[in-house]
Amino acid sequence: MLRLLRICFLLILMNPAEITRSQNSEDLPPLLHKAVEEVITGKYLNALLDVLHFQSSNDWTADMVTKVMAYFHAREVKFTPSSLQMSIQSYLKKLLYQPKQLLSAFQQLDQQQFQTAMKYLFDSRKDYLEMGNVILDWDKTRERIFQIPGVNRTLFLITLEKCFLALRAMDCVDILSQILRMSAVNYLQPDVVGSLPNDLQEDAFRNLSAVFKDLYDKTSANTQKALYGWMKEILQKPYNRSDFNESASWVSAENLWILGRYMVHLPLEEILKISLSEIRLFISYDNATKQLDTVYDITPELAQAFLERINSSGFDVRNTSTVYRLGLLVCFYDDMEQLDAAVAQALLHQMIKCNQLKGFQAKVQKLKSQLLNIAMQNQTLNDILGSLSDAVVGLTSSQLESLSPEAVHNAIATLNQVSGWAKSQVMILSSKYLSYEKVLSFYNVSQMGALVAGISTESFYRMNPKELSQLIRGTTSQFSSDLSPAQQQGILRKIASSTDFSSLVTDVQGAFFREISLSDLWKENGYNSSVMKDKELRSSQALYLYELLSKKSSSVELLSTGQLLKGVTCQLIESMSTDSFLNHFKVFENNLHLLSPYQLNCLAWKFWKVSNASIPPFFFLALPIEYLEYISGPLCVPFIGSLGKTEMDLLSPSFRKKEIVLQKVQECLNGSIADEYDVDLLGNLICHLPPAFLHGRMSLKAMAAALHQFKLCRQLSHEQKTEIKYKLLELYGSPKNWTAETTLDVGPFIAQLSKGELNVLAEKFPDIILQIAKTIEPVSSAEELLLTVFESVSNATANREPHLTTPDCLATRAPSSDEIIKLAEANVYWSAQELKCMDAATFDKNVELLGTVSSFNDSQLMALKEKAKQVWGSLLGWKSYHIVSLGRTALALTENEIEELDLHSIDTISVLSQQAEWTLTQARSILQSFLEDSGQTMSTLKSFDLVGLGAILCALNSTEIMSIRTAEFSAAVARIGLLLCSTPVLRQFKKITESVFGTASSWNGSVLQEIGTIAGGLNEDELKAFDKNLMPYFQPTAIRSIPAEIFQALSPEQIANLGPENAAMVTGSQRERLTASQLQSLQLALDGARTSTPEAPTTACIPLSRRPPAPGGAPCLSGFSIWLCALFTLACAFLNL
Repeated sequence: MLRLLRICFLLILMNPAEITRSQNSEDLPPLLHKAVEEVITGKYLNALLDVLHFQSSNDWTADMVTKVMAYFHAREVKFTPSSLQMSIQSYLKKLLYQPKQLLSAFQQLDQQQFQTAMKYLFDSRKDYLEMGNVILDWDKTRERIFQIPGVNRTLFLITLEKCFLALRAMDCVDILSQILRMSAVNYLQPDVVGSLPNDLQEDAFRNLSAVFKDLYDKTSANTQKALYGWMKEILQKPYNRSDFNESASWVSAENLWILGRYMVHLPLEEILKISLSEIRLFISYDNATKQLDTVYDITPELAQAFLERINSSGFDVRNTSTVYRLGLLVCFYDDMEQLDAAVAQALLHQMIKCNQLKGFQAKVQKLKSQLLNIAMQNQTLNDILGSLSDAVVGLTSSQLESLSPEAVHNAIATLNQVSGWAKSQVMILSSKYLSYEKVLSFYNVSQMGALVAGISTESFYRMNPKELSQLIRGTTSQFSSDLSPAQQQGILRKIASSTDFSSLVTDVQGAFFREISLSDLWKENGYNSSVMKDKELRSSQALYLYELLSKKSSSVELLSTGQLLKGVTCQLIESMSTDSFLNHFKVFENNLHLLSPYQLNCLAWKFWKVSNASIPPFFFLALPIEYLEYISGPLCVPFIGSLGKTEMDLLSPSFRKKEIVLQKVQECLNGSIADEYDVDLLGNLICHLPPAFLHGRMSLKAMAAALHQFKLCRQLSHEQKTEIKYKLLELYGSPKNWTAETTLDVGPFIAQLSKGELNVLAEKFPDIILQIAKTIEPVSSAEELLLTVFESVSNATANREPHLTTPDCLATRAPSSDEIIKLAEANVYWSAQELKCMDAATFDKNVELLGTVSSFNDSQLMALKEKAKQVWGSLLGWKSYHIVSLGRTALALTENEIEELDLHSIDTISVLSQQAEWTLTQARSILQSFLEDSGQTMSTLKSFDLVGLGAILCALNSTEIMSIRTAEFSAAVARIGLLLCSTPVLRQFKKITESVFGTASSWNGSVLQEIGTIAGGLNEDELKAFDKNLMPYFQPTAIRSIPAEIFQALSPEQIANLGPENAAMVTGSQRERLTASQLQSLQLALDGARTSTPEAPTTACIPLSRRPPAPGGAPCLSGFSIWLCALFTLACAFLNL
């Protein structure tokens, strides 16, 4: 388009009246003549491509421009500047914002034009295009083009349709690769796969196959199957000759390598036909091992068929060297008879990869257990611990407890590589390792890997502070997310108590930095912006640090640190000059996830003020509802596309506003989702469309494309899921006819099917149903599915003999370990009696998993608790790891039973406090037991004790709260501010908060952010006294925590300044007590309204339809500026997408 503009603008600069000499088409080169004719007929894309091609081998001269102008004159074609500008603008919008029109335009290109288009889009070496003295960033423009919803789909489809006829096959493969790699691949549907060429040369086929192998995980199961079919069709061609033996297989070693991960789609009978010489050749190369390491979705039947062929080919699968070649096939090894212990150990070593499988983990665990028993023949667990790989995760707490400290020390190089540990396991192993090491040092802790999470908080606190500083800077920092808040607090408090605080700020990286308290940050002011890079900040920290650092650092430096954006205030945004704001806006746009809805509202208002017509369309969601009136006609597509790339909830928490925005979206879509292009345009917005719209206004073609996007939605309502289910049934038919691939693609939406339909699927594809069931959240939305899974698993083992333990269990079928692992959340359907009859070994092995079942009722939890007492003995003898492993089962403990437990460790308390269902009396018992068993009082508790107590602190009385030391409270206040305690407790916390930060009247925004819900303890007078500009800095949870009778004391001005997020948190009881004027203010806050009137916007980039005309009625005209004006129109069209 750019070179075409150059011609057009140069022509307009020439006065046609000056050209008197007669010209005809013979005076123009043929290609340029063709381009000029295309300009006349409005085929700007065709003309552009002809001009680009012409220019590649010709230089422009003034004489040539004269000839072109004369030809226009001869044809009596007249352009006015405004009409040309409008034509180009309209044409660009049609192509850029209507990808179906772009597809049609591409289809009408001749071969040379198509080649030129592909060259400039995909093979251009130019980052910039020069137009006289104007240089356009072509690289950025091209990037923007590719980001427009639907454009990549059009380019993909047109490449399939025309490229292989116009370009070299290898070039087309490269283009397809580029398109697929920079897009979501969701348009690579099975029907499109049918359009792939099946007559490619070998190199082109191999390259395109390699692209599909790289994108395997991004494609749907049905598409994977279709791509396998395409590859098979081509690979089979040499074997379709009449002289070829029909009983022989087309699957050669080379074809297996080409198939790559698609080998899992080979039918069982085809695998069994593979020539032994070919399978031997395949497995003999090292690349085969890499390939077999990636077949994450292989089934046991196929894996065992490959193992059988490999074994028959001369590679003994009992040989250790062969075992190391098998990749993920080892996960389904089934030749256990008379297996050698060394081979069993080799298999276990290889099976560390098996956690990458997409299912069948129960089978894997069972195999590991069998191999473990074989590996231990004539040896003890202590002897072979280091050779068990991740099979150690399957050991019970009693087995781990039996290990010697020396054995754990000797095996640490293996243990520190293992993932998937339970908290109780790392506690046991860490204790064993450290009891051998005696002294906790940087070196021995750095050897522990993930086991570092098992070190007690007290042990960390007793470490040398210099060595702790080394730890948080070194390799252990990668495991910081595994440490509890109490452990992190213990480490920081010890370092802070014995080192220069500025050194601590420098050393602490990542999420660890969030645990540094605001009051500690106040101790120093010598920070610099470079130190803040690579740190994760709380909003309270960012607010303080940004204000402090802005006194000596430029906004460019501060904004470049990323996390400091959380500390940018509205006042700062409003004070930025227009140039500064627009120059820095890209930083904000790239970090929307770091900003609050209030900050986004401020950015939207600022943008509206300085340049309303170039405002990113998604900001209209942050502005008041009436501003949506600006969205119509040509603005619809960029509006929807922009919203579809952002998180709607982030921009506006208001339910009412979102409803109105969605009405505008439906209006822009002309009341329907017609096809896959509409799905591309909607992006994330599709997650918010109302059920009724999905029901009657979405075509099946659109549904096929939308399924992938729906599966990414995090908060679909039950009604939305129900409508999606009906669409899927309409699209795929009855579940009786579904294939395994369709079932996988439907995925979590099978939870909406009827019980009968689920039973059909469970009978046909039991493993797939198990796999899907483990991914569904929330559990409450999948009760029928979980019941189906439970029945499927239990029916499969119905003939198993009951494990006879006690007389009352004679007729009860107790759960087995294998069943418990398979069922996960579906374990909820075991009766209390069945859980009670579980044998001791099964309970000991699965207690942690059972403790994660969120839906167990009181009687089930009681049965599990009694089983724990039966297996572990008296409560007095339970160790910390026993208590930690209980999970939700601990909720069944009575107050008296809690008092019997040894609760001296804050780490035990930290795990117990994560349960949200404790009664007040249970919480009091936990608190008292901890204080007694640890020998402490409230006045001796350290900050890490307070953090570890967590929600248990809500059970404190006023005397206990006021006994907490101020210094320890100040270090833990941000964590305490996350608790949802009762109003009396919050009021006491507020009192002690004032001893840290001063009286409530002196609190600023960073303090309000730091203390969180504690602000809910403010009294009426204190709340009324707050400046209205501080209202957005109350945390949303604090707003909910303010009693209704206190909340009503807020003035209308204060309420109007709450900000959108806080306004959305106002409860029904709070709202009921508000006056009419207060309610009106609340609505203003919800809408994101501003009380002051914004200044008149500038006119830069305002669409012509809304821009006031320039003097004389010709917009943007002044001599040579017509060129620049049209170029500016083009740039606006591209860069404001």
